[in-house]
Amino acid sequence: MMEDWLLKIENLHIQFLHDGEYHTAVSGVNLQVGPGRTLGIVGESGSGKSVSTMSVMGLLPKPPQCLVEGTALFRTNSKAAPVDMISLPEEEKRKYRGRDISMIFQEPMTSLNPVQKCGAQVLEMLMQHEQIGRKEARQRVLELFEEVMLPRPKKIFDSYPHEISGGQKQRVMIAMALICHPHLLIADEPTTALDVTVQKTILELLRSLQQKYNIGIIFITHDLGVIAQIADDVAVMYKGKIVEQGSAEQVLHHPQHPYTQGLLACRPPLESRPRKLPTVKDFLEGKVAKPNEVANREIYTPHSDQPLMSVRDLEVTYALEKNILGKVTKELKAVDGFSFDIYKGETLGLVGESGCGKSTLGRTLLRLLNHSSGSITYHGKNLDQLTRSEQQELRRKVQIVFQDPYSSLNPRITIGEAILEPLKCHHRYSDQSERRDRVLQLMQQVGLEPTWYNRYPHEFSGGQRQRVCIARALILEPELVVCDESVSALDVSVQAQVLNLLNDLKEQYGYTYLFITHDLSVVKFLSDRIMVMEKGRLVEMGPSDELFAHPQQPYTQRLIAALPKIK
Repeated sequence: MMEDWLLKIENLHIQFLHDGEYHTAVSGVNLQVGPGRTLGIVGESGSGKSVSTMSVMGLLPKPPQCLVEGTALFRTNSKAAPVDMISLPEEEKRKYRGRDISMIFQEPMTSLNPVQKCGAQVLEMLMQHEQIGRKEARQRVLELFEEVMLPRPKKIFDSYPHEISGGQKQRVMIAMALICHPHLLIADEPTTALDVTVQKTILELLRSLQQKYNIGIIFITHDLGVIAQIADDVAVMYKGKIVEQGSAEQVLHHPQHPYTQGLLACRPPLESRPRKLPTVKDFLEGKVAKPNEVANREIYTPHSDQPLMSVRDLEVTYALEKNILGKVTKELKAVDGFSFDIYKGETLGLVGESGCGKSTLGRTLLRLLNHSSGSITYHGKNLDQLTRSEQQELRRKVQIVFQDPYSSLNPRITIGEAILEPLKCHHRYSDQSERRDRVLQLMQQVGLEPTWYNRYPHEFSGGQRQRVCIARALILEPELVVCDESVSALDVSVQAQVLNLLNDLKEQYGYTYLFITHDLSVVKFLSDRIMVMEKGRLVEMGPSDELFAHPQQPYTQRLIAALPKIK
């Protein structure tokens, strides 16, 4: 154990009150982090990672709603007297929170106040903890904005959160966390929703600031590839307990616990194309196939020269500014001259950074958005010339699985009703009991228990909700399914289960997928061909193995180089 520590958590127990009973979220956790070092805490959602660190910050509900036992000793240096952050009175905690211990939260959009300008929010943190004039405080904030590599610091200082990108919002959050030069920084999944290129720059930024100010960092994530880039020490959490702990080298290259082995193995590999990804459950149950028993999946070859869907010179524009008469004076080309074909039975991947136009393209293909010019043909028919009944049939044959399984389900109707609703809208089957039978059959196929029919979305995990969304998209037996970032919000283990499910359903029913994502390892595993999109344009396209082995365009090369790898 290190002598020079900043934070030492010992025998931490956390319980939450639910329906009159206490449920254990964290049990007997011991952690330690020193100055200038990074402790990575890794595990799936619900394993107790965030809750453990929030107890140190005093951000958990008060008793009796939440009971916290144990100690979290914090000191600013090895000679200072430690204080127990858990037993410290709330007034005293406030002096440490934000000044000596700071936190970067997972979702910058919900962590930033939408009605306050970015600069004002960082300014507030500084003036709360330091006796400083407003003019000097503003200058310090602008200097830190430059240090965290925000473009046009003065403009972003006066911008609202919705006016800047996700990566820029995360940099504002980092600036807010660092403005008082804390000794300890807790980063709770700060790169989960970011592109690989933005993620790489954020990780490099955190490392450089850590070296400059000798900050101790606790980095929470479910991605071991990210942990490999930044952590010195790693603790693996499973069901509220630490199952493995040690140096990053030791845990990542010589994992001892089946859970750690499973987390490492269920990341889609770049060097091979297994037919099925192993899951954490396989490792915990000892059902893992030996490497020489893992079958590789073949690239799908279309059986016909006629594409299922053909897109030519597609353009989608948004009005950015209008004059007083309503005439558009400035516009943005979200999709710019895009052309491609999708063949029946293949998985066509679409990859690119956030804001490049991927989702806009996917929604335009479903007629959820209108295009400015170009053409989309489906089975040889131009979508602009369809009759009303043909448009309704298109709605049945082309379905979408949205990115966020939380907001794409109605919280007021049960999951069974949500899956059944499309059958009702399209008048499929003669009566309600037949429809219900079909729903129960499909629920089993996607790994949902039929007994869950009458449960509501809030009773399910993210991975289970995404299975509901997949079942809802497939209930009408579509030909083409657009998956819009449908696994990006999931843990790596749940992600592996959903990817295996999509492949199994494709093999069984011959579905065609347009798979939209910013995760290159996922798109390589799932796709037969890949399109690379940059600023609305198609920059490169080819078979997935070939495109990864020999990327032609600098943009594609940069995306592949930014992938987090466990060396």
